[in-house]
Amino acid sequence: QVQLVESGGGLVQAGGSLRLSCAVSGNIFSINTMGWYRQAPGKQRELVAAITMGGSTNYADSVKGRFTISRDNAKNTVYLQMNSLKPEDTANYYCNIWGVGIGGRSAYWGQGTQVTVSS
Repeated sequence: QVQLVESGGGLVQAGGSLRLSCAVSGNIFSINTMGWYRQAPGKQRELVAAITMGGSTNYADSVKGRFTISRDNAKNTVYLQMNSLKPEDTANYYCNIWGVGIGGRSAYWGQGTQVTVSS
């Protein structure tokens, strides 16, 4: 079994910052891509940022220049530093990984952490 535990969400004023963390544990042998998705009420889940094992990153256009994704491979943890937050960033943020576990290569999801940005 693989667990993804997210933390760092909360309520912040527009222009503020938050840092999300996602720690991966359990029967996982290797982790390839790690990423963050978000879903606002009434909207589809969308990719926010992703990072490969080698450190290559990909960002949604809406967060480029404001958010930074990073990972600590020794700790199996991925981070999302969110600066200059806007009300439209309000959503439930989900950690996602592609990794190799007992059953082979698969995607795993966290439970989500709420980010609310007030205007």
